[in-house]
Amino acid sequence: MSDVDKTAATLPEGQPVGRVIAMPADTNPEGDIFGGWLLAQMDLAGATPAFERAGGRCATVALDGMVFHQPVSVGDEVSIYAKIIRTGRTSIRVHVEAWKRARGQAEAQSVRVTEGVFTYVAIDQERKPREVPPA
Repeated sequence: MSDVDKTAATLPEGQPVGRVIAMPADTNPEGDIFGGWLLAQMDLAGATPAFERAGGRCATVALDGMVFHQPVSVGDEVSIYAKIIRTGRTSIRVHVEAWKRARGQAEAQSVRVTEGVFTYVAIDQERKPREVPPA
């Protein structure tokens, strides 16, 4: 089974944390959506479970294992899912997936387009690291 087949055969992991439509202003000269635009959407959405777990403000400090499986086209609906995979003393690692579907298609026709692991650090009002409260 190819990587594309594996991508199409799985289901999103984690909680739904965002949905956005890819627009023409977000494209590169070839007409595909910029990876940086998609990365920004994932970072914003992945912060949701980190903020909830930290009980407040967090800052993105790292991104590991980013993999682009498929391109995103103008008009695609991009849904983002996130799951906390590890909590440290001040940090929270979140696995984030982005899935696309053409507008008008059923949710079951969604395909994973990218995934990555984002690390957020809980910060205080002075933007200094603070401990993540006990679960």
